[in-house]
Amino acid sequence: MSQVDIRANDIKLRVKDIEKSFPGVKALDKINFAVRKGTVHVLCGENGAGKSTLVKIINGIYQPDAGEILIDGKVVHINSPMRARALGISMINQELSFVPEMTVAENFVMGAWPVAKGGRVNWKQIRQRARQLLEDENLPYHLNTKLKELSISDIQLLEITKATAYNADVIIMDEPTSAISDKDVEVLFEKINALRDQGKSIIYISHKLDEIFQIADEITVLRDGRVIDSRPVEELDKNTVISLMVGRELSENYPKESVAVGDTLLEVEGLSSRGLFKDVSFHVNAGEIVGISGLVGAGRTEVLRALFGLDHYDSGSIRIKGQEVTIRTPEDSISHGMIMLSEDRRRYGIIPVRSVKENVTLARLDQFIYNGRLHRQKEIETVEEVCARMSVRTPSINTDISALSGGNQQKVVLSKWMVRDPQILLLDEPTRGIDVGAKYEIYKLMTVLAKEGRAILMVSSELPELIGMCDRIYVMAEGRIRGELQRGDFTQEAIMKLAVGE
Repeated sequence: MSQVDIRANDIKLRVKDIEKSFPGVKALDKINFAVRKGTVHVLCGENGAGKSTLVKIINGIYQPDAGEILIDGKVVHINSPMRARALGISMINQELSFVPEMTVAENFVMGAWPVAKGGRVNWKQIRQRARQLLEDENLPYHLNTKLKELSISDIQLLEITKATAYNADVIIMDEPTSAISDKDVEVLFEKINALRDQGKSIIYISHKLDEIFQIADEITVLRDGRVIDSRPVEELDKNTVISLMVGRELSENYPKESVAVGDTLLEVEGLSSRGLFKDVSFHVNAGEIVGISGLVGAGRTEVLRALFGLDHYDSGSIRIKGQEVTIRTPEDSISHGMIMLSEDRRRYGIIPVRSVKENVTLARLDQFIYNGRLHRQKEIETVEEVCARMSVRTPSINTDISALSGGNQQKVVLSKWMVRDPQILLLDEPTRGIDVGAKYEIYKLMTVLAKEGRAILMVSSELPELIGMCDRIYVMAEGRIRGELQRGDFTQEAIMKLAVGE
């Protein structure tokens, strides 16, 4: 194994022989890892490899079972994020953790409220600090806007701003670009380069291999809780990193198969919602995977939310299997055999404090209740069957879903809906925040579902994913569909021309 040659006096942070176990899972096994001053050190690995567990230990969210952490050569005990912050460590979490009722200004000081004389919160200082941060980063948010009124992309940008505003020496970024636009990614990379020039150390986790090779100085690959390799970026390429991550060669990135196209299952005509999208028309046939592409703010997610009954639409018609239907609530959509995977898995897809079993049966409890009593054996058999079909990897169906990797959580959400045997699947960023191996498994599941004659409508910000998996792609810009592309016409250039209105 090749190891990065790191001079002792150049190391800002080091972990030595770190171990961590959860019930039924050894998450980290004697991890040794070091980050030099003024560098970007990328952590790679499949979901469940241990990346997020490692950085949560560094940030004081978890306590290690064994091993030690050193900063500037001195052993430190980090028992909380507050202690981490005091030691100069700041972190952007993969799963955005925020209080929806808090304002933009309040979010910047959460956990470190400035206090005036008499012990009262210093609201003047809070507003001044927030205003300055927004101005410095050229962010167009109002101080009193509540976070619940913002998109995931907006909140991600605010979290990045907050994490880099504490003047930390070590900044952990766990999937910071998972929900922001390409333009915002460029801004983030400029910020990272500036921080590196200031001598800051950045631990960067991402599943987007293209951006890893843009920003990394060094790359460490984890697999099954162990360090597999660690090298300077110039000694690695994309295929080598993928092979190290998954322990095998992926013969194809996108396991797309030709599927016989059946009848039209979903037809949308002239769908409009004031201020969000207008005159949207498209159709999806049985056996098809149809994509919706477009830049952030184009209206893609808003269309899916309206179809699923999460948001109101003002006009237009929706036909399912040729029959016009009225959808005002998710119950309406589900009753017609149409389900949705949200782009925000943690907020809308799962209940983190509940088990895999409880999450799977949540959408169809009536199937397991007789005379007011829960038929537990039937519930267990159903969950085990559907989880096996969806390739969910879990120590037990009684394991808390929060203990699973992001990819397995997504497969649990799919399992939940499969209990209802839907005919139409609305997938909003179905592979957001999961690794290449887990993405491949999700793609295979999509192919199986299409072969079963289901219709899949997928929103994705990753053009290679759309090109690799879709039969047709509709492109949106400014709330309207600007064009439709057939599989033989797919190119990133063709999609982007429509997305920018050319």
